[in-house]
Amino acid sequence: QVQLVESGGGLVQPGGSLTLSCVASGISFSLLNMAWYRQAPGKQREWVALVTPGSGTTSADSVKGRFTISRDNAKNTAYLHLNDLKPEDTGVYFCNAVQRVSRENYWGQGTQVTVSS
Repeated sequence: QVQLVESGGGLVQPGGSLTLSCVASGISFSLLNMAWYRQAPGKQREWVALVTPGSGTTSADSVKGRFTISRDNAKNTAYLHLNDLKPEDTGVYFCNAVQRVSRENYWGQGTQVTVSS
């Protein structure tokens, strides 16, 4: 059974930092494109960033220069490093995995990030 488990969310002041983690199990991590999405209250879920098995990365314009996605294939873990956080970054952050061959798609349960003074 495939599982994605996120952690690392919390309450942080504007300008602060957090690191989110997503641990994958039940599937070969090296075959997964890993991504982060977020959903603000009352809004649709939006894509934030993606990392390929070879650690190629891309991210949304709204977070470029502030958020960094990475992965550790030995630990079956993807990370999202959030810096210079703004109130508009508040939302539930979801980990997503797509198997590169079968295109099977998996989601974590989400972790809450709240940016407020």
